[in-house]
Amino acid sequence: MKMPGFIAPQLARLLAHPPSGPNWVHEVKFDGYRMQARIEKGKAKLLTRKGLDWTERFPEIAADCAKLPDGIIDGEICALNAEGASDFGKLQTALSDHKTGALIFYVFDCLFAGGRDLRGEGLEARKAALQKILKPLGKSRRIQFVPHFRESGDAMLDAACRMDLEGVISKNVNAPYRSGRGDSWTKSKCRGGQEVVIGAWRGTPGKFRSLLVGTYRNGKLVYMGRVGTGYNAKTAGDLLKRLKPLARKTSPFANAVPRLLDVNWVEPRLVGEIAFENVTSDGLFRQAAFKGLRLDKPAESVVREVAADAPQEETMATKKTKVQTKPKATSGDDEVLGIRISHPDKIFWPKSKLGPAVTKLDLAKYMAAAAGKMLPHVKDRPSSIVRTPDGIEGEKFFQRHELKGTAVPLLAIHTKGEPKPYLGVDSAEGLVALAQQGVTEIHPWGSKPGDPETPERVIFDLDPAPDVKFARVVEAAKDLKTRLERLGFQPFVKTTGGKGLHVVVAIKGADWPQAKAFAKAVATKMERDEPDRFTTTISKKERTGKIFVDYLRNDKTSTSVAPWSPRAREGATIAVPLNWSQVTAKLDPRKFTIATSAPLLKKADPWKSLAASAKPIAAAMKKLSG
Repeated sequence: MKMPGFIAPQLARLLAHPPSGPNWVHEVKFDGYRMQARIEKGKAKLLTRKGLDWTERFPEIAADCAKLPDGIIDGEICALNAEGASDFGKLQTALSDHKTGALIFYVFDCLFAGGRDLRGEGLEARKAALQKILKPLGKSRRIQFVPHFRESGDAMLDAACRMDLEGVISKNVNAPYRSGRGDSWTKSKCRGGQEVVIGAWRGTPGKFRSLLVGTYRNGKLVYMGRVGTGYNAKTAGDLLKRLKPLARKTSPFANAVPRLLDVNWVEPRLVGEIAFENVTSDGLFRQAAFKGLRLDKPAESVVREVAADAPQEETMATKKTKVQTKPKATSGDDEVLGIRISHPDKIFWPKSKLGPAVTKLDLAKYMAAAAGKMLPHVKDRPSSIVRTPDGIEGEKFFQRHELKGTAVPLLAIHTKGEPKPYLGVDSAEGLVALAQQGVTEIHPWGSKPGDPETPERVIFDLDPAPDVKFARVVEAAKDLKTRLERLGFQPFVKTTGGKGLHVVVAIKGADWPQAKAFAKAVATKMERDEPDRFTTTISKKERTGKIFVDYLRNDKTSTSVAPWSPRAREGATIAVPLNWSQVTAKLDPRKFTIATSAPLLKKADPWKSLAASAKPIAAAMKKLSG
């Protein structure tokens, strides 16, 4: 089984007190950088919780990991203070000084080993596999196994706090590993801690005094107070170097900020970690101290963490920034497959006669639900995308090259003759990351996965002129099906999310010029046989009353909308693979939408056998030319 390139980590939900019971075990909570080690063929990559490659930042740990068998292990890289507790500030200093030899990688889970995906196993089975995979290192100082304990949760937390540790991570021992924040992992802290977004700093160019920080709520940055301690000359100097280039003239906070002297506003891009005593009735951090920068986390993902069994304060600060949003079913609705969806309630498709309004969060959930059926048609293929970050009625961006800054890394697919890599996706998390970036359409090449130079399928786009009724497109698709079957192929059909249909056949043993020549020969034969019905002329003037048989989608670099892809069109329609029995005069492609997709996704995939049906085109070309 092929090992995934990256697995979004499982995250813990904050509780005021740890759970107890026979199914719960507890581990020490560390204060470092969450890291995933991916080992393959004697090489190791260290990936952050968002999939960023930080291998070069921790060369010693990477070198030790490279000695392990192939697998994916989960853990946290830490620096220890004199008392033996993890110290985030000391970790920051070690990175800044490039002195990482004393850092420790505490590993607590194994997601892939021995060619097996272990995520469906319980925790104890995964940790047994982890201990086995660590054996080649013996008693390593740099990579250390994290044991768990079955004592009561409260007793564990009390012991951790007395030892001046961060707190406790509690895990359901029977639960599988699931990316994102669920209920089977929880965390309980000894002291208040929070990730914050820096919106300003106080001081003069030569003297740093404090930070003004906040967190995001409903897509807006809310001021939550000043952080005045925790700095030394080195950290203050490093902060100033990073903050000065981000200068801006106005406050980035959505709510009011107290009038203060020497305030320097900055773009809200930097994330810091603080410790604090509590949160006041005004929604401000009390006795906040700076611990360090979180360079592994995007600012827009930072929200206020509140313990699940503690009441969330309703403050004047939050009241001033409330906006009308779509009601949420649970507090975790703005996170999909571990990826935070900013502005989740933004309307991407307005309500129309075709269906209800569809939000950005709805799109992300659809991408996650449809991933199993969509990925076989987009995975490891160069793709073009349509982005509508302000909804389909706003500005549209057509993009085909690498998309950076996503919540999880996407593929950068290099192709011959192209100086820039194409965008690619290889996971459900990648599809959700596209939704987070406002991607409402995906158009892949018809190439083999991982091989852009070889076509895998030929696509015929039946595009009717405005005066042609859809019933005639249905007739055309059936006619094309018969022609292709006579040539020895098994045709497949799908809606496009628009007014046409795609008829597709799988091919093998051909290059791009040959695939295009075959498609053109079929289309030209249709036009020659029935010139009153079909045309291969792209000119709209020549298409009146006819169906354009578009064979041009079979060039290298040409694309067509992916099966199951949404469309940036009224009603949030989707391109849906069909059984031929559904292709009747009653077929209405407008009925296939994101809102109606749930029952469709549960049905058997009509295109499941597409790849297996591939046939050479040489014999067919002889028939067409004969």
